[in-house]
Amino acid sequence: MIIDTPQSRIKQAVDSWAQAAQSKDVERIISHYSDEVVAYDAIGPLRFVGRAAYKAHWQACMEMCTGEGMFEVHDPSFVIDDNLGVAHYLLHCGGTDDKGQTQSCWMRVTQCFRRQGERWLIVHEHFSVPSDMESGKALFDLKP
Repeated sequence: MIIDTPQSRIKQAVDSWAQAAQSKDVERIISHYSDEVVAYDAIGPLRFVGRAAYKAHWQACMEMCTGEGMFEVHDPSFVIDDNLGVAHYLLHCGGTDDKGQTQSCWMRVTQCFRRQGERWLIVHEHFSVPSDMESGKALFDLKP
């Protein structure tokens, strides 16, 4: 028996979001965000404000990735209090290129949720990739 708790609902939301991203279903992806979402993605610009701006970004990202997608959530942790919740985890993401080869990397993700009715929606999201301070290059080859 699954116990219905705020943590289980946020975990379900994260899993549903990842499944939508893996299947490249932009409408389903964006349904997990509040209208006033603020997002810091690993891909520029510096900040996205609002669901419409972030939807356009997701659409462009999905159009750049031609093959099958990969969005695997690893080791999620949750902090929840009343109507706010935070999930953070490592995300193995990528996909296949036009030659059928898998291109992927590990990213760090933090998603902040707010309860809106019966749903928990993302109000803030932050993706990042570690970088080498001396070279200024992203470290896409790191693994947990």
